[in-house]
Amino acid sequence: MRVILAGATGWAGSAVARGIARADDLRLVGAVARAAAGRTLDAVLGEPKLAAPVYATADEALATPCDVFVEFTKPDAAKANIRAALSVGAHVVVGTSGLGDDDYAEIDALARDGRRGVLACGNFALTVVLLQRFAETAARYLDHFEIVDYAHEDKPDAPSGTARELAYRLGRVKTPGLGVPLEQVRGPRAARGATLSGVQIHSVRLPGYVIGVEAIFGASGQRLHIAHHAGQSAEPYVDGTLLAIRKVHTLVGVHRGLDAVMDL
Repeated sequence: MRVILAGATGWAGSAVARGIARADDLRLVGAVARAAAGRTLDAVLGEPKLAAPVYATADEALATPCDVFVEFTKPDAAKANIRAALSVGAHVVVGTSGLGDDDYAEIDALARDGRRGVLACGNFALTVVLLQRFAETAARYLDHFEIVDYAHEDKPDAPSGTARELAYRLGRVKTPGLGVPLEQVRGPRAARGATLSGVQIHSVRLPGYVIGVEAIFGASGQRLHIAHHAGQSAEPYVDGTLLAIRKVHTLVGVHRGLDAVMDL
């Protein structure tokens, strides 16, 4: 399976690239990384099995045919990259955060027109997949819940893709109750967080965090916390990304969450 990886020299992208190098059934045929353009990825990452050329833009890389395009860049470039990949008939795996529901609705229409799959995962870690499933179950029984989104102090997108995806999924279960409607809040309304998919999200950006998300459920006399916190390594995301690459061709249109291709 031929793969082009955008963001191949980044924190997550470089770990995914090395994962592809270890896989017998996947071959990296191109990479996108503006600062390393004109070189080969093996020279940049020190992995001899990654001899793919590095390009400055997705359009340049997509001149080489591929089966799957993997997007791990920045929110301001991701949407155009996904559109470019779909236009040449590639399936797409999205690991970039910052895209909203309207963006995915537009991408879904393009993917369905071309009969291609787009698998968008706010987080590829297995513990996040389980958190999402557990939280969806809790939301069916508990009417009040909110999300806290944790990340390092220099992460520009807020909420993170992990929190956005969780809000999207919980919002499909139900709209949570609010003890005090937002329009009746005394004080700055922003103190109650942002509303995404009908769910309140509070983004914390502090040194010491990598990526974390917590779904908090409240009921009379009791409280439930379901949380995920990542360590410093990007390795927890590699196996999930490789699974997404292998399975995205079975989908048509946009699917959000790795469990779309898992037997859970």
